Amino acid sequence: MELADTLVDDFDVIEFLHVLTERCVELLGVSAAGLLLTDQRNTLQVLAASSERTRLLELFQLQTDQGPCVDCFRSGQPVPVADLPNAGRWPRFAAAAAEVGFAAVHALPMRLRSEVIGTLSLFDVRPGALDEGKLRIGQALADVATIGLLQQRAIQRRDILTEQLQAALHSRVLIEQAKGVLAERLQVDVGEAFALLRDDARSRNRRLSELSQAIVDGSEQLSSGPTTNRPGRQRSRPRWDSQLEEALPVGGADSAG
Repeated sequence: MELADTLVDDFDVIEFLHVLTERCVELLGVSAAGLLLTDQRNTLQVLAASSERTRLLELFQLQTDQGPCVDCFRSGQPVPVADLPNAGRWPRFAAAAAEVGFAAVHALPMRLRSEVIGTLSLFDVRPGALDEGKLRIGQALADVATIGLLQQRAIQRRDILTEQLQAALHSRVLIEQAKGVLAERLQVDVGEAFALLRDDARSRNRRLSELSQAIVDGSEQLSSGPTTNRPGRQRSRPRWDSQLEEALPVGGADSAG
């Protein structure tokens, strides 16, 4: 039930992952558990561990770029090591693990189909393989957590996209209003008004929406007025452009600019 809490509004990902490592220790009879998760740059980070020595060992793996968890993440496959001191692999990691008392480790991928987002590591102070039943439970816990985390990331991306879209729509409204204000004030068409607005924003190194807001609320004016011969601009408009404007809402075809 605890691993199904990723959809609640006040979801705390750090607490969720710490609970996962603690439950692994309780359910699987291992000495410790740690969890590595990718960030936005697809770089592994230590997110949770059932003990401080486990956290430091996981961090050591990342700093040295060697260890069963690093290999597990890269391959997307489990990496079981029943006797770490005699495995003949990752000498620096094996020495560090022995120093904090761990003799075995089983790294499980946090993967959904082809997407690997991290690893779940099960450590033991005694050498020996983890039986198949416990490995299946461990992988099932990793899988449930993976699905929950990916769902949470999807929700966050959707919310961010919605916020960005709403901000863009609000900016578009401000720009349309500013175009109307300038067209009326300067007695130019809305296309020329938009060109003047853009040029002024660029010359001041201002955001177009920010300057539009200032124009609409009357706190600022353009630094320069219309000119009869603007370089590179053609005052005459093609016939289809005028027809399109008539069919569009306020702002017309120029609203795409």
